[in-house]
Amino acid sequence: MRSVEPIPGNPWPHEMTITVEDRPMQVLELLWLREAHALHPRGDDLPPPLVATPAPAAAVADDVTRAEWEGAWAGVWREVVEHAGREHDLRLFERIRATADGSPERESLLRELVGPSWSDRFDASVFQDPSYLEWERSGMDALRATNRGALEDDPERRDLEALVLAWRRGLTKIVTIPCRGEWNRRIGPNALLVTADTRADSDAYRLALTSFA
Repeated sequence: MRSVEPIPGNPWPHEMTITVEDRPMQVLELLWLREAHALHPRGDDLPPPLVATPAPAAAVADDVTRAEWEGAWAGVWREVVEHAGREHDLRLFERIRATADGSPERESLLRELVGPSWSDRFDASVFQDPSYLEWERSGMDALRATNRGALEDDPERRDLEALVLAWRRGLTKIVTIPCRGEWNRRIGPNALLVTADTRADSDAYRLALTSFA
């Protein structure tokens, strides 16, 4: 979101660009996996539970598989979230278009764009589970409903003063996860990870933005 040029009376700095990522697919996959398969990964800085608890996975993993998943989850989470916080170089899309379909060069560039995922290490078919498909559909429906609101109700415009201060400190991207409670973390030099509850609550969101330094 950005104003192309200064608009009299508009408090949004025309040169300020903020990207809001509210459906980071690889991040959402991990959050669903943790709850649908009742995983208890070990780590000191893991995100809170989901707002909308998914149904238990229809394909139940055996104990050996669950133990392997639990041991790997936190490490994959760190990699995936770090990539979600990056700003994509627009030239990367041009480089992809310039490569041949099916070429190793295109595959390498696409992996750079998409970033790491759970499916890099484990069978991707786990995300064909009816629980995931229904949870993903419900999440998209909720997002569409939220996006029908008035522009002035947008959290970034609602809490513009705190956002501008964070932007002046280097913030350019906000990644939102559909998790409960007030929780936020800086991910990389220019991005902030926040829960949906944090972004929805003005006091909590201003506090999270103020913490970006």
